[in-house]
Amino acid sequence: MIKTKLFNENQKPSKEEKEELINFLHQHLEQFGDAWNDIEKAVNYSLKEYPSFGGFVLQGFWEGSTACVVVVNRTGMEGYIPENILVYIATDRALRGKGIGKHMMQEAMKVAEGNVALHVEPDNPARHLYEKIGFTSKYLEMRYLKKD
Repeated sequence: MIKTKLFNENQKPSKEEKEELINFLHQHLEQFGDAWNDIEKAVNYSLKEYPSFGGFVLQGFWEGSTACVVVVNRTGMEGYIPENILVYIATDRALRGKGIGKHMMQEAMKVAEGNVALHVEPDNPARHLYEKIGFTSKYLEMRYLKKD
């Protein structure tokens, strides 16, 4: 049975819990992840550690240990851009295939107020899970990265 813990601006994790969440994501996102500092920024945004629209972090437990972490940021928009963006979801590699990621995605969709967008690499196997849950490909995202 998967147990979940919700963190947001009103229910913040301790310093140790937050570090555990970030470390877990950094480790289990694998090749689809970001730098530790970038993950920390997304977590801090969701917890409104600085001026932001906030969001939430869901931590899932399997047999007492962290099995999955989800980070959702509110965008401050609606209609033309979804109200939320699912920034990160990672499941412990040793526990994949047990339905934990699906359960956590469904929980995140229940907690999120409004529509949810996410970005996924075309070769990410989790893409199939997102499609089963109901996500569709609306756009091809393109980015212009300014050079320093």
